[in-house]
Amino acid sequence: MKILNRKSVTLLLLAIVGILSNLNAKQKMTAENELSPKEQSIVAISSLTAKGDLDKLKTALNAGLETGLTVNEIKEALVHTYAYCGFPRSIRGLQTFMEVIEERKASGINDKTGKDASPIDQTANRYDRGKKILGELTKTPQPETLSGYSAFAPTIDTFLKEHLFADIFERDVLTYAERELVTVSVIASIGKAEPMLRSHLAICLNVGLTPQQLQEFVSVIKSTIGKKEAKSAHKVLDEVLATNKSK
Repeated sequence: MKILNRKSVTLLLLAIVGILSNLNAKQKMTAENELSPKEQSIVAISSLTAKGDLDKLKTALNAGLETGLTVNEIKEALVHTYAYCGFPRSIRGLQTFMEVIEERKASGINDKTGKDASPIDQTANRYDRGKKILGELTKTPQPETLSGYSAFAPTIDTFLKEHLFADIFERDVLTYAERELVTVSVIASIGKAEPMLRSHLAICLNVGLTPQQLQEFVSVIKSTIGKKEAKSAHKVLDEVLATNKSK
């Protein structure tokens, strides 16, 4: 057997190090393009809350806690859902979560509470704060003159700016990306709201979610809610990605 000299051994080791580094880089890239277990749980919890499937929601809530979501993060997600599927669904979700927490406590499980929302700077008025946040999310300057449904019913524009995008989106318990996952999960689950889903999938890209992660979001909707809802969401996502690619 031919004995390798020192130079050959060195070159071999360098080659192995290079291969391992490349594999690690690919694994890191793959991980960054996947929804984390926590994010997948946010999708499942939000979509099941919107559907009102409380039995499956119980399972999803337990799974979310097991993935490391805190009690306050889940509460925040459930509160956020009301803006898109109404108080009845949101409150039933919160009541179901209360049951889950009590059952887990009875079993000796004490889940992490997590951080509370930080105090909000109230210097600027709520409408202006909400308008600024909406501009950050859409990456589009907000017009001074109302149009469309906002002009038709200015009151709802006020509610959206002051309450949804100021009161809710300003709370830092969840990130913008996590809040948008809640939003698109609810909209995809209730159906018949394609224009809003299209807008929020575009915002998802603006706040850092990748096309691969959004494809995975559709997969979670399929396994959690059903093929029909996933098919509709996938069609809208394809449109959004095609538009984004052409920019």
